[in-house]
Amino acid sequence: MNPENAALPASLLVVCLCAEWCGVCRDYRSRFLQVQAHFPQAQFLWIDVEDDADLLDPLDVEDFPTLLLAVGDEPRFFGPLTPQAETLERLIRAQIENAGERALANQSVTDLVVRIRATKLA
Repeated sequence: MNPENAALPASLLVVCLCAEWCGVCRDYRSRFLQVQAHFPQAQFLWIDVEDDADLLDPLDVEDFPTLLLAVGDEPRFFGPLTPQAETLERLIRAQIENAGERALANQSVTDLVVRIRATKLA
């Protein structure tokens, strides 16, 4: 077991928002799954923005990949990132190291986290 996982918040949600037509997203998916294997306690989801447009509304995802990190129902990161496994791992580690970090002050993103937990993880 990876020692980093001992401090991983049990309710950590890692969501990649991508599109099937996006070549960068298709290439990134294997890296996303690679990182998922290192953090088995976290909940990882891959959401296609076109297939789940209603879920994302009113948010627009314009840059791919876009990542959503949340602890419980509190979003901690929402935005595009470089499509490298190391970048995603650093963001997850930052959640471990800064467990008391404040949530993002964006009600639309908070609402998205709640909708994802209710529909995708129910």
